[in-house]
Amino acid sequence: MKRKNTRLMKEYLYRKSLEGKERLLYENKRKIREALQEGKPIPTELRNEEAELRREIDLEDENTAVPRTHIDDEYAKAAERDPKILITTSRNPSAPLVQFAKELKLVFPNAQQMNRGGQVTRHDIKDKKAMGTMPQVYPHVILDNFTTKLGERTANILKHLFPVPKPDTKRIITFANQSDYISFRHHTYEKHGGPKSIVLEEIGPRFEMRLFKIKLGTLDQTESQDEWVFKPYMNTAKKQKFIGI
Repeated sequence: MKRKNTRLMKEYLYRKSLEGKERLLYENKRKIREALQEGKPIPTELRNEEAELRREIDLEDENTAVPRTHIDDEYAKAAERDPKILITTSRNPSAPLVQFAKELKLVFPNAQQMNRGGQVTRHDIKDKKAMGTMPQVYPHVILDNFTTKLGERTANILKHLFPVPKPDTKRIITFANQSDYISFRHHTYEKHGGPKSIVLEEIGPRFEMRLFKIKLGTLDQTESQDEWVFKPYMNTAKKQKFIGI
């Protein structure tokens, strides 16, 4: 299994390395298309490649005209099977951290918890009677203010942590970004008087997050690359927003 994972990771990184070349080819074919459609001369730098590029253009369809990326491959089969998540802790975790990990296991369907020996948890919510029990149905996911390219990438990762819910599910998970701090909220809702009288009930946990790293591959793969990493100097870049406006 380890050899298979290593081979798949190498193939994945190789496909990623080809993206620059594929993007250049796509741009060259786009210039050819525009020149032909507008009746303009073929750009001088592409005249030696014109015949081959036009042949490739003629063979393309709607599925092959736009280049795919390693990100497309990453979630290509997301709709075919539910995600599997491992929730773990640092070594010798504190009691609040152990409790928080238990709650996260209930938040994410199909998650497994393994403890490796300042959040607000469900146990810290005063009105436990109103809070009720943690539902196990697949939740709807709300993603707010992930507007940059990195934000869209982050939202895509968060979205695929959850299986596809049923339309009538009354459980809601919210990831709301403000100034690159992502707030997590967890609610259920009821329609006591019809669609215009929706009542939200927060069931916790509630916490804030910052994006630290996006890594290609899995943690045990030493050859995997860092796609994005938070740097200390980013704390001083107050006006620059990396995830959303």
